[in-house]
Amino acid sequence: MGTLVVLGALLTLWTAPAGAQDDNETVVGGTIRIRAAEPDKENTPVEGVEITISTIDGTEVGTAVTDETGAWRLVLPDGGEYIAELDQSTLPEGVPLRDPERATLDFNINAGSSRNVLFPLGEIVGPESDTIQIVQLTIDGIKLGMIIAMSAIGLSLIYGTTGLVNFAHGEMVTFGAMTAYILSQYGLLGGLIGGDFAIQLIIAGLLTFVLAAVAGGLFNELVWKRLRKRGASLISMLVVSIGFSIMFRYIMLFQFGGRVRRYRDYQIQDTIDLKYFSITPKDIFIIVFSTIILIGVGLALQRTRIGKAMRAVADNRDLAESSGIDVEKVIRTVWIAGGGLAGIGGVLFGLTETVGWEMGFRLLLLMFAGVTLGGLGTAYGALLGSLVVGVFIQTSTLFIPTDMKNVGALLILAVILLIRPQGLLGRAERIG
Repeated sequence: MGTLVVLGALLTLWTAPAGAQDDNETVVGGTIRIRAAEPDKENTPVEGVEITISTIDGTEVGTAVTDETGAWRLVLPDGGEYIAELDQSTLPEGVPLRDPERATLDFNINAGSSRNVLFPLGEIVGPESDTIQIVQLTIDGIKLGMIIAMSAIGLSLIYGTTGLVNFAHGEMVTFGAMTAYILSQYGLLGGLIGGDFAIQLIIAGLLTFVLAAVAGGLFNELVWKRLRKRGASLISMLVVSIGFSIMFRYIMLFQFGGRVRRYRDYQIQDTIDLKYFSITPKDIFIIVFSTIILIGVGLALQRTRIGKAMRAVADNRDLAESSGIDVEKVIRTVWIAGGGLAGIGGVLFGLTETVGWEMGFRLLLLMFAGVTLGGLGTAYGALLGSLVVGVFIQTSTLFIPTDMKNVGALLILAVILLIRPQGLLGRAERIG
């Protein structure tokens, strides 16, 4: 069994560099070290790494170089938003960035304060057994599947109760991720009046759930309810949802910009080695939290009155309406719950990857795959199908290039549907 050695760059909280610092200086800096493979060994400083700081509009402020202790610092002209870019060609041979996308990071800093910027390094050294790789990728797949399921359950319930295939659901995921980013970076009013009013990401996530749920309810009231009352066909509504998807996506691009961002909290964490796989605390939280939420949704559908009404409407809308069920109230509840779940799914997705204007659209394909695979219109099918998709995507990288892993998910979808056209938990129907 091979040994997994994770090399991390620990940018320690930088308080007072060598020499006196003017209290009015605005300084960014840190210390880059390669974490030792053994706990009792000292970390190795990385010398000669270049970090360039620019303003948000691309104007270069200056370049800092790490010294023999791995430390670097740069005095900024004022507070505000900046971009830090690490020159990967100056890294030691064999010590790449853990995530190449993190070579460029944006950060905010207040005037007269100091701030550290994190560039995690990482590399797997030595051979790794197939068993360990499969276990590790399976755990990663379960995490991805939980995120897909969290976002896809609303999509499945909306289809079950209204028959609408909502292509704009991916933008609800993006809305959730971006809302949490803004709240955790600037606070409720910081983006409007300036200053640092950042909210801790957990609190921001709870607020995001509420805001996304309200947005889902308003989307139904202002658009889909009106179209249903006018007797719009499902094909017409599908085309409308595609139009809203494109419109919302480019509104977010215009407001948020094309660069990907990362949350301020929980970005650098030590991995927990569990012999056959390693996992970070935030990934444990994502899996446990998603499991609790999904179990809660399942119990709500089984035990609560509104949950039973949702299942009745999804099974036979006309019969449910003739039985005295308020179908419009059920649909409104589905949109509110679906919006909230999509929003919190976006927060979790952004926590594992990056926050960008196109992230929900990339996840939408996987949501459709999970919902279709599990059986259209069923919440449990969305959960099972999403888990299968997530695990298959990650484990398929043992055999195919990483860039093609989503193609593998569509392949397994096609194979399973050829064998069971109604999906894993879908109900077979006889036509004719």
